[in-house]
Amino acid sequence: MRGLIDLRTGVLIAAVIIAAVALPLFVPTYYVQFASKVLIMGVLAMALNLVVGYGGLVSLCHAALFGLGGYALALLSPKYDAVSFWWSFPAAVALSGIAALVIGALALRTRGIYFIMVTLAFGEMLFFGVHDSKFAGGSDGAFIYNKPSIMIGSWAVLDLDKPLTFYFVILALTVAVVAFLSRLVSSPFGRVLKASRENERRARALGFPVFRVRLTAFIISGMIAGAAGYFSAAQFGFVAPQMLGWHLSATILVMVLIGGMHSVAGPLVGAMILIGLEESLKGLTEHWKLIEGIIVIGIVLAMPSGARRLLDMILGSTDRSSDAKPTAEPGHG
Repeated sequence: MRGLIDLRTGVLIAAVIIAAVALPLFVPTYYVQFASKVLIMGVLAMALNLVVGYGGLVSLCHAALFGLGGYALALLSPKYDAVSFWWSFPAAVALSGIAALVIGALALRTRGIYFIMVTLAFGEMLFFGVHDSKFAGGSDGAFIYNKPSIMIGSWAVLDLDKPLTFYFVILALTVAVVAFLSRLVSSPFGRVLKASRENERRARALGFPVFRVRLTAFIISGMIAGAAGYFSAAQFGFVAPQMLGWHLSATILVMVLIGGMHSVAGPLVGAMILIGLEESLKGLTEHWKLIEGIIVIGIVLAMPSGARRLLDMILGSTDRSSDAKPTAEPGHG
């Protein structure tokens, strides 16, 4: 039975990847760009889910880490020339990672509602720091006139100005993030992270370095969020303080809840559902937010485990929301 489920999962994953690769052949350019936006937000949602779903830590500062990645690209880009991807992308990811290190080192000393409030406070500090800074464009934001260049010598490897090329780059990033996070959460590191979510005191009593594991997960999550922010800024050619606001953090958290917190790719599905709803309802009524809210409430009530429950039903597997006990060797920290 287990082998049959694994086979079905493999077939489903292959079908999804084939469909994603073939998508540009059947839809206009607008929808290719829309799909790129969905994938970028899905990467951000998966980054948040690493600390929320697997670490049990509700963060409201991930939009700030996302925005830092975008602002890094804006500040590093010359006004009338393209910045090199090879060094601007690592710089943006590193900036978000450093910010996550500072925030996590302080916020992880708190628990529960206090952790939420501390991350919210840091997020708002970064928001107003950008909002009130003239070098970053202030409340008006900043434009990025040219997308990053991916070149080897004088040879342009990829042209991100082409929507199709940009889409495949984002698709590759999404697949890489899903593969990386899947490997991470199934490793001894991931099992310790889940154990700290289930029972922190017991994990500490067993000798697991809970603080260090959680901080590492928070930094990894922040770096992935920064990568998503970098490509979001590249796609739209514009950054604004709203990228760092708590409203976006709350929206991403809703994507995680809709998709399923105990699934790596679940938040990606949640992003597709939420952004798809928004796109569909905007053209129908000016009160689309009200209808969207009602639909989201209905989805959460009907599927408390998120969209991943549908996958369990398709594959014929049982709900494994509670993770296995960790088998990693105890450490010190």
